[in-house]
Amino acid sequence: MSGERNNASTEAMGLLRHAGRWQIWEFALWLVAIAAIFVLPSQMLILTEIAILALFAVSLDLILGYAGIVSLGHTAFFGLGAYAAGLFAIHVSGEPVISLLAAGLVSALFGFLTSFLVLRGSDLTRLMTTFGVAMLLAEVVNQAAWLTGGADGLSGIIINPILGYFEFDLWGRTGYVYCLIVLVALTYIARRLVNSPFGLSLKAIKRNQRRASMLGISPTRRIVAIYTISAAYAGIAGALLTQTTSFVSPDVLAFHRSAEVLLVLVIGGAGYLYGGVFGAVIFSILRNWLSVITPQYWMFWIGLVLIIIVLVGRERLTRWQTLLPGSARKREAGMQQTVAEESK
Repeated sequence: MSGERNNASTEAMGLLRHAGRWQIWEFALWLVAIAAIFVLPSQMLILTEIAILALFAVSLDLILGYAGIVSLGHTAFFGLGAYAAGLFAIHVSGEPVISLLAAGLVSALFGFLTSFLVLRGSDLTRLMTTFGVAMLLAEVVNQAAWLTGGADGLSGIIINPILGYFEFDLWGRTGYVYCLIVLVALTYIARRLVNSPFGLSLKAIKRNQRRASMLGISPTRRIVAIYTISAAYAGIAGALLTQTTSFVSPDVLAFHRSAEVLLVLVIGGAGYLYGGVFGAVIFSILRNWLSVITPQYWMFWIGLVLIIIVLVGRERLTRWQTLLPGSARKREAGMQQTVAEESK
């Protein structure tokens, strides 16, 4: 029995190490993002927006795609991070990296405190709870005009050069490179996290929480942990928006941001991190293109796209994921089976 358990453990760790390796298409994706600096010099602002939205989508994918927690209020952490970065720059220091870390810590703390609200109840209960938290935070920001600027927004934000050397320019080139580096670094950390025993335990909880508990997996601790990490990621995304625009308003807490990031994951697919990246690229390009050709009705076409996705089926549209070399979906069943055998 002990030998079988050791063999299962060795096989599971081998599969995890293989899943954690970077694939060729991933390197190609980031090389294209770097090449955009030179190929699309006039589109830096749009590219920066895509990078921030991609990080925001990755943060939501951590709880939706891996833990099965549906949220309509993820913008609460995004907006809190945005305001934290702005207030930090005004009252403490304009150093962007320190401000970024501070915003992530503030959002992580708020995520930890509110994570206990989503531990119980159905998906509908979680939807309403997360939406309510975002609404409460938005009203607090609106009423605390002495601190946040209220409806007029928080102005007077001065962002110093990154690490004292790289100053933000009017064309947005520095901002895009800065956001891209943060996106790559945090995506790498997220990949290591989800391709670990902790990540597999999250998938087990998502599929059947009661069965996961019977296998010795603690759903409460893991849900609180991933929710806190997800909040930190969203807060950092919000901080990037503040630092690249030098302004923050209650719009960062608006409901449409939560709806947009959900739509991004619907388009790109949830449960493999890069769905947020691909979805952000497709959604942003589609939105900017439609807003040019039909400025008054672009939201109609976005809605039509959403309806088509629902009718056709997201799994059919995202079936291309399985064509990627080393697709994680092909190994998922085997890894979960070996981890289950190890836990017995």
